[in-house]
Amino acid sequence: MKTAVFSARRYDQTLLARANARGAHELMFLQDRLDANTAQLAAGCEAVAAFVNDDLGAPVLERLSALGVRFVTTRSTGFNHIDIQAARRLGLTVARVADYSPYSVAEFAVGLLQAVNRKIARASMRTREGNFELDGLMGFDLHGKTVGVIGTGKIGTLFARIMAGFGCEIVGSDVHRNPDFEAVGGRYVSHAELFAASDVISLHCPLTDDTRYIVNAQTLASAKPGCILVNTSRGGLVDTEAAIAALKSGRLRGLAIDVYEQEASLFFQDLSSTIITDDVIQRLVSFPNVIVTGHQAFFTEEAIGQIMQTTIDNLDDFAAGASLGERLVA
Repeated sequence: MKTAVFSARRYDQTLLARANARGAHELMFLQDRLDANTAQLAAGCEAVAAFVNDDLGAPVLERLSALGVRFVTTRSTGFNHIDIQAARRLGLTVARVADYSPYSVAEFAVGLLQAVNRKIARASMRTREGNFELDGLMGFDLHGKTVGVIGTGKIGTLFARIMAGFGCEIVGSDVHRNPDFEAVGGRYVSHAELFAASDVISLHCPLTDDTRYIVNAQTLASAKPGCILVNTSRGGLVDTEAAIAALKSGRLRGLAIDVYEQEASLFFQDLSSTIITDDVIQRLVSFPNVIVTGHQAFFTEEAIGQIMQTTIDNLDDFAAGASLGERLVA
């Protein structure tokens, strides 16, 4: 099946080609991000393989449908970048990667937490310049601290398990109770209690209408003074302006994010020789107690290999008329 693979980086091309070793599908790799201007590149294709920052809103889906595209598969578990109602209206089948190594994101979240708490990036930059002074690098022990986990699915529960290993008290908030979370010592509390009690808050929930800006001016005002916020899920969970205000007031001791609400125009590309016009991200990276990474939490050999194999499996199953199971979105 001829498939246009948008936002295709070198690793996408290498690993998708490896997963497609039988040559069952003709993969057309495009570095371009999918949007209303680039959708035309999918002409002649029956399927599109997209990524998290591709635009799959109604206008783009309508254009793809008009070109003869029948199937959309996203190389991600989240699908908030896809207008599902429009896809159904157009008769497009949409699939996702239902699962990949949850350890990749959980472990990275812990790394971000330690990096911002123990000032690891600042210390590294200092020593490169011959400065071995410790002033300004003091953090705190995680042992005995309360860690709040918002979203207690597979990744959130693994993160909780790791933090329990540090000797932390774990509290969680989710619309669904997960017995695995409770089995690692997690205790469910109200949303308000989690913010008030937590020294560290880590976000692991999907982005939905109900969770958009789940971290906002009001929730941050009720947060424990001096807490650290970690977000490896979706940028839209955090009102960035509110987070900046909390950093300025000291309500937030630190912020570590691998996702950003306006990341689509920034992430997964080299902008080091250009002027970045996004003033919000420029303010964020100017804070000494903020770490921003470019949506790399999922980026391990194990996770990427699984994502690419599932993408090919999705194409195989759609072409064969087989059930997509939990991978089916629309």
